[in-house]
Amino acid sequence: MATQVEVRPSAARPRPADRSTAARATPAARPRLGRGGRVEGLDGVRALAVLAVLVYHLRPQSLPGGFLGVDVFFVVSGFLITTLLLRELTGRGRLDLPRFWLRRARRLLPALVGVVLVTVPLAWAVSSDLLVSIGRQTLGALTFSSNWLEIAAGSSYFTATAPQLFVNFWSLAVEEQFYLLWPLLLVAVVAAGTTPHRRVQLALAAAGVSALLMAVRYTPGEDATRVYYGTDTHLFGLMIGVALAFAWAAPGGSVLGGAGWQRWRHLAGPAAVAGLLGLMLTLEESSAATFRGGILTASLLSAVVVAALLGPTGPFQRLLRLPAVEWVGQRSYGIYLWHWPVIVILTEAIPTAHDSPGHWAVRALALALTLLVAAASFRWLEQPVRRDGFAACLARARAALADRVPARRLLARGAAATAALLVLATAAAISVAPERSQTQVQIEEAQAALDAAQSAAAKPATGDFSMPTGEDITGFGDSIVVTSKDGLEQRFPGIMLDARSIRQWPDGEAAVEARLAEGSVRRAVFLDFGTNAGVNDEALVRRVLDALGEDRMIVVVNLYGGSEWVPAANETLERIVADYPNAIIADWHGAISAQPGLLQADGIHPGIEGAHLYADVVADAFAALSERVTGEPVADDDTGPDASPSPGTAAEDGFTPGAGTGAEDAAATGDDPATGDAPATGGSAAADDAAADGGPSADGSAPTDGSDPATDTAGLGDPGDATTSGAAATGGAG
Repeated sequence: MATQVEVRPSAARPRPADRSTAARATPAARPRLGRGGRVEGLDGVRALAVLAVLVYHLRPQSLPGGFLGVDVFFVVSGFLITTLLLRELTGRGRLDLPRFWLRRARRLLPALVGVVLVTVPLAWAVSSDLLVSIGRQTLGALTFSSNWLEIAAGSSYFTATAPQLFVNFWSLAVEEQFYLLWPLLLVAVVAAGTTPHRRVQLALAAAGVSALLMAVRYTPGEDATRVYYGTDTHLFGLMIGVALAFAWAAPGGSVLGGAGWQRWRHLAGPAAVAGLLGLMLTLEESSAATFRGGILTASLLSAVVVAALLGPTGPFQRLLRLPAVEWVGQRSYGIYLWHWPVIVILTEAIPTAHDSPGHWAVRALALALTLLVAAASFRWLEQPVRRDGFAACLARARAALADRVPARRLLARGAAATAALLVLATAAAISVAPERSQTQVQIEEAQAALDAAQSAAAKPATGDFSMPTGEDITGFGDSIVVTSKDGLEQRFPGIMLDARSIRQWPDGEAAVEARLAEGSVRRAVFLDFGTNAGVNDEALVRRVLDALGEDRMIVVVNLYGGSEWVPAANETLERIVADYPNAIIADWHGAISAQPGLLQADGIHPGIEGAHLYADVVADAFAALSERVTGEPVADDDTGPDASPSPGTAAEDGFTPGAGTGAEDAAATGDDPATGDAPATGGSAAADDAAADGGPSADGSAPTDGSDPATDTAGLGDPGDATTSGAAATGGAG
């Protein structure tokens, strides 16, 4: 017999048979119902949330705050779960917790298991790098503990050398942990005899504490994975939804049932949606404002959107119930689960340059496959289990294996064999998964070699702007330089490199100052920072260039990647360098955009051939700078061993003193390959031909009558990745 928790008036004398399982309290007020006992338009809210996440992961520059769709889901989930639990308490006077949790399992597990069994073998077939930490990821997915397992492992949502296949499952873990614990806490709150107004206050207080923890624990410039993943620090959206459910369940619906709100809610809902869109267009995952009020504001606006649906159907609800919108909302759980693994696998299988026609074609394919697979999962996997349960579905499957109709029997046996093969392939993939990606291995090996190298005192800079050799060059950078070590050393024998993974411009400034203090910086310098965070402080970059002085040749390498900050960062670098006659931009963005297949699996770091292309880009920039300042052409054999300008790069004449960049081709067209803007002077030192960069419910509402709550609970989403990992090259890390 299932264990039940009863709720009765606190003043009543308990019956002896009820003492072991009963919690006594005033029954919660019955939530008021909309038409047909449902909240009209709630699937439309889910659709808006999942579409925001999709846009963010497909092209983060278009919606840099699209990760806030996750927080919309959190508010919807907190509201629905609490509303359904209050309905059960009101109607039956008790909660059947095992039955409640079984309904959650029926709602969540079928699609989740399907995603794992299909995508792990596919990822294995595409690249072993996609299997890094797949055992931990799979365990986290199936036990709804992804967020804490990743935190314990020290992995980063925002920077990674291998894309995580199930990185978006962190939010599913947060929600399921809430589903596990909140019913118990709700019983305690109701049993304590609290008033509806007091319950709202308690929920908002819990939300405030969680939001405060996020704000306090966030440190600008440091990895925010712990803050973002933590159930404690990201609980406030769920608790705001809880507060809304308590308010709606209050006698008279509290302020929500008043004439004032009912009159204004039709305007408040669209206004809140507009506010959410404004936040999604302006907030970034690297911004302190995001963690110190931005996500909280989005959650509050989401609550306003949901509250605007609580009442008779109006224009706002009808808009959210448009057939296409409702279709997406009903399948938003599957869409959310499938979209990220599909993007990761296709990005690795078909390398393309960001924003190139090929890139858009791959993204369109990813979107189409996501919608197709999610629809199939909804129709043939999720709905049957949710409607009939695990036992009935298994019984039907066994019966189909012995069906008298040959075609049906063959189909059933084929499906069973496919499922068995997928289970075996998943287990095999997990057993052979590497501990580190090829990118990480290369970074660590190159880093060890760089750390072992000894630096010697350099000759004082004397204003010599002739083409430098390796003995004349000092390179500072992050993991892009580390992974390009072999190419740079082959092109420039004797070059001095000072590079380390995850270096940002503040770290770069410290490294340059330290080398200047020891007198080891040579007459020609190249700088490459910002891959993980962009350029957030223009004055800092200028301080670095000023510290190096006007007598040194300075090459600043621009950035490549799918993160939303890349275009703005490259524009900033162009603008800064234009003010320094002794500096020039090396257009790595343009060069690698033309040959994205030279990148490693993460879509960011150069592979073996990519390292040589990187060295070519740096060499061409030094050659262009030398020609611009001295007016003397640089011979091909002066740029290093086997050196010749890469096709389309500007290592020719046509540069004028004072120009911040040096591509003859770009100068002729007036276009900057990295930004698409016309530079004030000069061009960039790279190829003109490389200039192209490239819980949701099953129905449209929340049943608050006697229907199965399993169809109306979870709402799941991910900020994506605005990471610097490969799939994250889609944006997401978030």
